[in-house]
Amino acid sequence: MKCFIGLGNPGPKYDQTRHNIGFMAIDRLSSDTHIELDKSKFKCMYGTGLLNGEKIMLVKPQTFMNLSGEGVRPLVDYYNIDLADIVVIYDDLDLPLGRIRLRQKGSGGGHNGIKSLTQHLGSEKYNRIRLGIERPPAGMPVTNYVLGKFQKENQETLDKVLDVSSKACQSFVSEPFLDVMNEYNGDVNA
Repeated sequence: MKCFIGLGNPGPKYDQTRHNIGFMAIDRLSSDTHIELDKSKFKCMYGTGLLNGEKIMLVKPQTFMNLSGEGVRPLVDYYNIDLADIVVIYDDLDLPLGRIRLRQKGSGGGHNGIKSLTQHLGSEKYNRIRLGIERPPAGMPVTNYVLGKFQKENQETLDKVLDVSSKACQSFVSEPFLDVMNEYNGDVNA
């Protein structure tokens, strides 16, 4: 089973914020595949279904971002999901809005959600889709920025990012992640 995990913070207060672009990506994938997130277990909302004859799972941890691994690890263990079949989707301050970077492993950098996942999974070797949200304007605290909503002028680019992210995930169901990386790494506006 392929498992797609979007990182974010639960609750309406954080809905549609930059830090929740991982949740938005899972919502888009849910809509595109008609797989509802209708289950709750291990501090995660999730849903399972079939895509091209393959079983997939969509997950949104319901802990706060910094504790993402607390819910994901027991869920992965319960369903016996191999780390090679996981894709984690999350925001990246170091990439411009519109840039998507897929990787097979890596450190958490400054991302506390990834640090939590790596700690609980016991490995940095899981697939990732990093979605650029770019750095805040000079003088604006990072926390305020990532917990703020996207500007209206960014909606078209955001929509393209979510579309490309969904397509990349769907491709991974039938293609090796390395091929998916080669196809989808880049700028959605290029």
